[in-house]
Amino acid sequence: MKNNILYILFFFTVSISTAQIKVADNFFKDYAYYQATELYLEVLKKGDTTEHVLTRLGDCYYNNSNVQLASYWYKKAVTKYKDVNPEYLYKYIQTLRSLNQFEESKKWSVIFKERKKNDRRVKDDEFDIEKFEALESVEKVYVDFENLDINTEYSDFGSFEKDSILYFASTRVKDTILDEKKLYQWNKEPFLNIYQSTVTIKDGKKIVETPTLISSNEVNSDFHESSVAITKDGKTMYFTRINLNKKNKAKYDKEGTSQIKLYRAKNIDGKWKKIEELPFNGEDFSTGSPALDPEEKFLYFSSDRQGSLGLTDIYRVRINKDGTFGNPINLGGKINTEGRENFPFIAKDSTLYFSSDGHINLGLYDIFETNALKKDTSDVYVRNLGAPYNSGFDDFAFFINTDTNTGYFSSNREGGKGGDDIYSFGKYECKQIIKGITRDKLSNEPLAKVIVKLMDESGKVIQTETSNENGEYEFKDVGCNKTFVVLAEKIIYRPDQKDVVTSQESGVETIVDLYLTPLIIDSEIVINPIFFDYNKSNIRPDAAYELENIVAVMREHPNMVIKIESHTDSRGRHSYNEKLSDRRAKSTRDYLYSRGIATNRIESAIGYGESQLINHCNDANKNKCSEEEHQANRRSKFIITSGYVN
Repeated sequence: MKNNILYILFFFTVSISTAQIKVADNFFKDYAYYQATELYLEVLKKGDTTEHVLTRLGDCYYNNSNVQLASYWYKKAVTKYKDVNPEYLYKYIQTLRSLNQFEESKKWSVIFKERKKNDRRVKDDEFDIEKFEALESVEKVYVDFENLDINTEYSDFGSFEKDSILYFASTRVKDTILDEKKLYQWNKEPFLNIYQSTVTIKDGKKIVETPTLISSNEVNSDFHESSVAITKDGKTMYFTRINLNKKNKAKYDKEGTSQIKLYRAKNIDGKWKKIEELPFNGEDFSTGSPALDPEEKFLYFSSDRQGSLGLTDIYRVRINKDGTFGNPINLGGKINTEGRENFPFIAKDSTLYFSSDGHINLGLYDIFETNALKKDTSDVYVRNLGAPYNSGFDDFAFFINTDTNTGYFSSNREGGKGGDDIYSFGKYECKQIIKGITRDKLSNEPLAKVIVKLMDESGKVIQTETSNENGEYEFKDVGCNKTFVVLAEKIIYRPDQKDVVTSQESGVETIVDLYLTPLIIDSEIVINPIFFDYNKSNIRPDAAYELENIVAVMREHPNMVIKIESHTDSRGRHSYNEKLSDRRAKSTRDYLYSRGIATNRIESAIGYGESQLINHCNDANKNKCSEEEHQANRRSKFIITSGYVN
């Protein structure tokens, strides 16, 4: 007998826990994370530590941006259940990174990759740990780019902007009559020269004036010059030039190839003079494409010198305080490949941009970025910038001003004006506004102090606002081309939510008005009908979900006292209906007791059977009534008897 009693108690506890989990799941599905958390924690106290409960608790806190507690519950789940869905491993790693626990996140990243590889529940492209930095960014960065008006039918490339002057290389025709001897025999175009143009910005667009040759007769020769880098003080310029002999003629090696070299010039009274060849050039290899780091302690360049890993590699050399140079150092296998790495550029934040055909790309040269030069970098990445910077053609010579998020790149892609063209670009974060008014659904009056949440597709809360005295709320800086849920909540009101899909156009305002239904109407707490199984009086999960509204209202008004009435339709015997409705009224009362409502706050719980019908569906007419008409009579009422003033 004792064992039977223990079994019954165990079964009863398990049944309650299962029902509460279902109720909590319903709240979770409706983004009511506070209520869901409370119920999951109650289940946990009863000994239920299943994977579902632990991960859902993690999700509740994660979606509300409580990283500390989200990490706590995810950790419990991933350490207890070795076959946990890798999705939760991934989220756990994210919380660790947010808490700056990088070493721990690395350890779990190794476990995640191995688990993901063998788990059929996860697609190959889901939860890519390598793309974490990109996923971490809430908003998408958009890029406007255009082919510059200064491009010609020839080659124009290699931009560098300094003090509103754009420097670039071009094979454009300098003379009206082309001299065959002055053409580069490789492509029958003129040799490259360095040009400069004044740059202004009008209506957010770069206006590049008509180019002129760089302000010096000493820089440009009758052969190739290109690729400029200028110091911040504007006093020194590094540039690339074809190898010349003492007679300023192109100098060729034994194979008939003319190598390129790096040179340095000084700005004297606005003219580039004192041209000198740099000491680490060579006669049997090329050195070109100069770039300076933000502190100007190192000069970066590309070269195919001995020791290169591929066709051309990126190197750096220290610039000493006296103007001399150290020994060139190869940047290594993280950046350099067996292919071609060229055109380095270092932004103000020490991000290195370069072009390569050796890393995975869209075709030919692509532009890449890497954090390899940043201080305290343990996880070095090399990332393809993707479209629109890259195409199926050669894309190279990237330059960006991170103060204005504007810059240039060069490409020979389709649709250009010549062989290589210069494209300007501007990066911007596409932002929109979602705003509206929260209203009482019955009166249509504005409703103040409503908590309005903006959530992404996964249910994670992005922003939270409180409506003002006029019911107005506003979310600024909302991402473009995304799907959101806007949820409005207020105690003693039924929440309202709407789906919103933003467009791709920045600056758009979307109006989303939200209508909350009051739970207290006159002297009654009004909820949706609660249903019972046929001939049963136990509280189902869907009924418990509705009864949580009663719990919320009574918690908000701690002196409120109610009485519960349960009614049936006219079908069935009078005495049976009265007893059944009474059992249901008392089951409803007992559920409220179980949720912490004091016994003295429920004045009575009485079933009235079919004695108080609200329509014509009595015994005489019951066979003529529709199911909907009978349903109107099957109702529970929660009447406020004291402790509440509207």
